[in-house]
Amino acid sequence: MEDASPPKWHLAHTTWFFETFLLRAFDAGYRPYHERFEYLFNSYYNGVGRPYPRPRRGALSRPTVAEIYSYRQHVDDAMCALLNAPDEAIQDRITLGLHHEQQHQELLVTDLKYNLGNNPLLPAYREDLQGAAQSPERCVPMSFFEHQGGVAEIGSVEGFCFDNEMPRHRVLLQPFALAERLVTNGEYLEFMDDGGYRNPDLWLSDGWAAISSATDEVGAHGQHPVEARLAPLYWYRDGDAWCEYRLSGPARLDLDAPVVHVSYYEADAFARWRDCRLPTEQEWEVAAAGIPVAGNLANADVLHPLPAQRELPHGASDPETPAALAQLFGDVWEWTSSPYVAYPGFRTLDGALGEYNGKFMSNQMVLRGGSCATPPGHVRPSYRNFFYPGDKWQFSGIRLARDL
Repeated sequence: MEDASPPKWHLAHTTWFFETFLLRAFDAGYRPYHERFEYLFNSYYNGVGRPYPRPRRGALSRPTVAEIYSYRQHVDDAMCALLNAPDEAIQDRITLGLHHEQQHQELLVTDLKYNLGNNPLLPAYREDLQGAAQSPERCVPMSFFEHQGGVAEIGSVEGFCFDNEMPRHRVLLQPFALAERLVTNGEYLEFMDDGGYRNPDLWLSDGWAAISSATDEVGAHGQHPVEARLAPLYWYRDGDAWCEYRLSGPARLDLDAPVVHVSYYEADAFARWRDCRLPTEQEWEVAAAGIPVAGNLANADVLHPLPAQRELPHGASDPETPAALAQLFGDVWEWTSSPYVAYPGFRTLDGALGEYNGKFMSNQMVLRGGSCATPPGHVRPSYRNFFYPGDKWQFSGIRLARDL
């Protein structure tokens, strides 16, 4: 798949970022490790040269992994002199480079899963992952958190943020409600069993076109899970049982765990089937304001979404009461109904770094909240992820919303 890059490319590209935007820019005495690496490991920055074609990254048998580690060490050694530089511009760019590297730490996980999940042997990335077996936790019943709407502010408040999270601005929200947890595999399976993939009334036109040529032969045993088009990515059948590929290897489908690896089209169709809708990114961010950023992130060492647990909201005394807005951070990136566009007054960064986010503000949808593969400290209420509506190889899932 063109969107998935080899692991060694991610390591080389994050190294290239520091070399290109810091060492070449601020260290007159720096000598590049290899001049052709500037071409090979440029992702999409046309302002610094012609990028190597993305679909051909997997054909790069050279440089070897060992040489890329040597390249990394060369750049790390040179970066040490800049880490304590008093120049604020240098420090800001180093911080951006570190957050850029965290993005690629997540992409390493998602791309590895696509690579291994496309192998008929379904090899495990790590068999020792925490929570690799079916979780004993059962999800809480579906209920909704109501918000009265009104005028609110969204956008970055303080600390580091990407340029697409700015400027902070006011929005007007009508009264709305958000589901207090994510949609589960069992609920999504009900949608499938009810003919959800065969009902054109539920689907946006482009989504229906994407699935209309698919067959009902979904992930038959021995078939690549990624070939299953009428189900979430990595689902397949083993006899009468639904299974899925996880980074810990093949597993029976946990009906109480959040459904994951669905496209925007699938998320939108499911929401219509439930007489609901997807939240806007403005609703999501306003509802998330003030909620601690914690959850099943990459440091939990699970690398798979887990069922919502029974926890008491602040001030609640009933042990059967589910926590309001559980799973906001971690587990799965939550599709919103909002197109990825600029905020009012948005300005790109100067120079080639202005290509980081702004030029992708077309034909993509916003996701919020981070996933089980997101590094801790890399997600916040204002963070805007974005993918094309047909993409499903990321850890993407569903939270329902409705009007009041």
